[in-house]
Amino acid sequence: MHPAFSVVFFTTATGAGYGLLALLGVLGGLGYIPADFRLGLAGMAVALGLIVAGLLSSTSHLGRPERAWRAFSQWRSSWLSREGVASVATFIPAGLFGIGWVLLGKSGGWVAVAGLVAAAGAVTTVCATGMIYASLKPIAQWHSRYTLPAYLMFSTMTGCVLLSALVQGFAMDSTVVLTGALLATLAGWAWKIATWRYNDRLEIPTTANTATGLAGGTVRSIEWPHTEENYLLKEMGFRIARKHSAKLRRITQVLAFAVPVILLAIALVLPWPFAAIASTLAAIAQLAGMLVERWLFFAEAKHTVTLYYGRE
Repeated sequence: MHPAFSVVFFTTATGAGYGLLALLGVLGGLGYIPADFRLGLAGMAVALGLIVAGLLSSTSHLGRPERAWRAFSQWRSSWLSREGVASVATFIPAGLFGIGWVLLGKSGGWVAVAGLVAAAGAVTTVCATGMIYASLKPIAQWHSRYTLPAYLMFSTMTGCVLLSALVQGFAMDSTVVLTGALLATLAGWAWKIATWRYNDRLEIPTTANTATGLAGGTVRSIEWPHTEENYLLKEMGFRIARKHSAKLRRITQVLAFAVPVILLAIALVLPWPFAAIASTLAAIAQLAGMLVERWLFFAEAKHTVTLYYGRE
């Protein structure tokens, strides 16, 4: 698949934003994180800022962005539409939670309810985003048991690392948050490696014969169906060299997982402000690594429509 930067940025930014929003809604609403105005304002600004930036970025990939609103009407059958509805609906409880926790300095009661509803909306939106890709049967690398859990795990992982940087930045006790971010990053790393191994061993049963419905012999393409590259090849016929893929996988592991794990471990033992610096660097490195990971997620996917153009 063609890895358009707008979609790469969208999945990375909204995943981190919704992950952070869910954590703030649960931990802040229930009082595990104190209702501190500075922390609350910064946390909600980062979470909602990432979400809004990601959603706006996604519209640039549309042929007619001004018609994006039409997607909301297909929520009965389209995961893309469900994602749009859930993402917008989540802003309502998130706004109420922000008013109570940040502006009024309260937790528990209706603030906790709003926070939990906002967290549920964030999880629902991330699930809908993951199902957009997991439901696509023509792309075997996405249509697997690894795709949806990966979206949830990466959202939790990036949200935890961002939260640890925020808590450390305001010199608050963050041992539990740091430990959670460290464990979430290790879990995401293990899941990513397992996903790559699964995809590398994947045997796709679809061939030119099955795609065309012609049995017997070997079907091969003599010439293209047209003389110029069309939308299908541009969007779904992207190819990446194996050596480049291997290099980008190493970069992903270093930036998105290894460096954050090391920095978070350092933050656990260092005093403030060194721990705050390490946590912030971990968040920056991880977001950069996740951009590479998302790029690979699209670039390594193979759509069966390319079989009509003589590609294996």
